[in-house]
Amino acid sequence: MSDLLNKRALFCDESENYRIPSDPKPGDRVTFWFRTGKEVLDSIELIFITKGISKEIKRLVYKGSDEFFNYYQCQMKVGKEPIKYYFKLTSGGETFYYHRAGIDYQVNSFDDKRLFGINPLMYVPEWAKGAIFYQIYVDRFCNGNPSTTVLDNEYIYVDGISTKQAKSWDQKTSLLDVGNFYGGDLQGVINKLDYLKTLGVEVIYFNPIFVSPSNHKYDTQDYDNVDPHYGVIIEDEGNLVDLTTKDNKTATRYISRVTRKANLDASNELFIHLVEEAHKRGMRVIIDGVFNHCGSFNKWLDKERIYESEEGYEVGAYHSKDSIYRNFFKFERDEWPDNNSYVGWWGHDTLPKLNYEGSKELCEYIFHVARKWVSPPFNADGWRLDVAADLGQSSEFNHKFWKRFRKEVRSANPEAIILAEHYGDIRPWLKGDEWDTVMNYDAFMEPVSWFLTGMEKHSDNYIESLRNNGKQFFDAMSYNMSAFHFSSLLTAMNELSNHDHSRFLTRTNSQVGRLDSRGYEAASEGINKGIFRSAVTIQMTWPGAPTIYYGDEASVCGWTDPDNRRTYPWGNEDLEMIEFHRYMTGIHRRHKSLKCGSLKELYADYGHIAYARFNEEEVIIVVINNLDKPAKLPIPVWEVGVSTPDYEIERIMSTSRSGYNSGKISCSAENGELLAKVYPYGSVVYLATKKKEKR
Repeated sequence: MSDLLNKRALFCDESENYRIPSDPKPGDRVTFWFRTGKEVLDSIELIFITKGISKEIKRLVYKGSDEFFNYYQCQMKVGKEPIKYYFKLTSGGETFYYHRAGIDYQVNSFDDKRLFGINPLMYVPEWAKGAIFYQIYVDRFCNGNPSTTVLDNEYIYVDGISTKQAKSWDQKTSLLDVGNFYGGDLQGVINKLDYLKTLGVEVIYFNPIFVSPSNHKYDTQDYDNVDPHYGVIIEDEGNLVDLTTKDNKTATRYISRVTRKANLDASNELFIHLVEEAHKRGMRVIIDGVFNHCGSFNKWLDKERIYESEEGYEVGAYHSKDSIYRNFFKFERDEWPDNNSYVGWWGHDTLPKLNYEGSKELCEYIFHVARKWVSPPFNADGWRLDVAADLGQSSEFNHKFWKRFRKEVRSANPEAIILAEHYGDIRPWLKGDEWDTVMNYDAFMEPVSWFLTGMEKHSDNYIESLRNNGKQFFDAMSYNMSAFHFSSLLTAMNELSNHDHSRFLTRTNSQVGRLDSRGYEAASEGINKGIFRSAVTIQMTWPGAPTIYYGDEASVCGWTDPDNRRTYPWGNEDLEMIEFHRYMTGIHRRHKSLKCGSLKELYADYGHIAYARFNEEEVIIVVINNLDKPAKLPIPVWEVGVSTPDYEIERIMSTSRSGYNSGKISCSAENGELLAKVYPYGSVVYLATKKKEKR
């Protein structure tokens, strides 16, 4: 590269700052911008690739400059085909290339994952871009109606595990947790909607709420109804069944022939009411769809004979070779009565894998479910899809299914989001005709956890070389973020914790452990709330949809599943941490640059990172110090156009191991450099806005 070229000045991305419109539709004329330093380049060309082979070249023309940069522009009309593109720059007779990950020197050295992209047919709901999500594991959030709580020995879950009602709300989690119920329900969520509103929540994501005998409910028994233990149980004392029937045919109170329909209908009505109340407060609701597998208790298999004697139900596939549901499952051996040979997900016999390739009826039923819950009167705002890449027996069918699923959902509710659980390469599903986005493990949870704590997301491993490695943090983020369509990135679920992984606050102790090896109390030992506050600062300022796992804001700790599913500590909350979350969600909501602005790395060394989010109106600068001593870091804010003569700069948040300070302090950036003063295990957030010209 020419020595005269300022590498740090080069910049372009897919935000509205550099591509207008950012999400073009077929027929739109798109304006592309590219930024360089003050030096004059020989040429800048935009190389378009359509269908993987054809190329079109557009030459950019100089359009003006400011204190630090020159700006170049070209335009192009887009059709219906997806487009990939990159920039070719020539300076001093040398040629190099610019794409999502920055500069390359050989055109053959990067694959299409690193190219900028446009998909004119992709639509991601605007409401979800940068929205603040709140994940609720219902049984552990709030008990609003104690009469619906599962009773001791109400039914046998599996292998002799009887249900147990927690003796108190703060009872410790146990290793055999699946049959333990604390009584959280939808009424409890309704009771706390105003709390969620004041926390800044814009979207509620529920773990499964449909009928199921477990507390996690990833073993669906009935896709058409909300579980009455989360909803309503109308006791009809004249027709109660024996709750401890040995053969378990009765299963639960609401299975009673007399009361079942009333309970299911009333529970569905309560969900309708919850969604209405959430919508009144400006909050959306998405629900968990577990479609790869169901539960062995499902009426289609009915292994536990729950439905066998009930009027109006067909015999389950487990008990008859002639069952109308037989092809809903894949049996490895079809010799009757060899009924134990059905395929379970990961070998779990309580989670029979659904056999979509073998049953058109099954496909159509699930598409009915997909439409039903996002349509009136239920009006959910979208689906989170459990283990979505595992569905089906082949990759070809998987994509065929999700294409149809998307059409069905969007036909019922054009503004519904489709968000999938996925690990690894997401590109095959994010082409505009399947998923909108994913739970963001690779491009958020993992890089943040490695940098701040050195911990793997289950607390199963500690890697010293990744902790405090600022360069590795940005490299991992850049590589994994490049797999996203830009709108998918802005809506990706950015979590620090969830129901599958250890609580982030526990990870701050940098200790390997699980409930069985370390015990309950050890999850709270040696924690560092300063590191946690830095993580929240990143969460609320990084591209994507910040997602708070219930109780994280109240400083709940816990090892991985099941210990991560402790109850919300009502009455014993960390009120200071809750208030800190309110400040940070407020910062996120007030500044459009944090919802959909550009991102630029500014500084990275051992224990320190700094970056900026920006648009035409403002620049947010974030600095993290993950060491146990204070830091004074020279942050090159000129890279995002900030200097004292033209900008007003304020520190709007400062955190440390002991607390935080949201007071505003004026700062300066002489010659485009900001000297950031950061406490040990702390973070600082600055706001820079252009000064208004005096008339």
